[in-house]
Amino acid sequence: MKKQTAGQEQLGEFAPQFAKLNDDVLFGEVWSKENQLSAHDRSMITIASIISAGNMEQLDAHLNIGKNNGITKEEIVAEITHLSFYAGWPKAWSAFNRAKEIWKN
Repeated sequence: MKKQTAGQEQLGEFAPQFAKLNDDVLFGEVWSKENQLSAHDRSMITIASIISAGNMEQLDAHLNIGKNNGITKEEIVAEITHLSFYAGWPKAWSAFNRAKEIWKN
């Protein structure tokens, strides 16, 4: 997995400890343990968590990461449809609008 630098780039000056934890611990240590969960499965779990919590600001980045980790259009559609009954219809609708843009082609 490519080294994550979003924390440093976006929050490094404002919140350096948080940026370091994001890049080095969350993405560097947790996400890198593919012998425990594949990047694909971690993306599916993360996307479900973000949608369920309604944190749509973070969703685009993780949908893109998920697509890069091999999530197909069919899988994301099935995941969001399933979540609609547990997380809420409006959250699913918002997630579909974002996913539709990312899986355009």
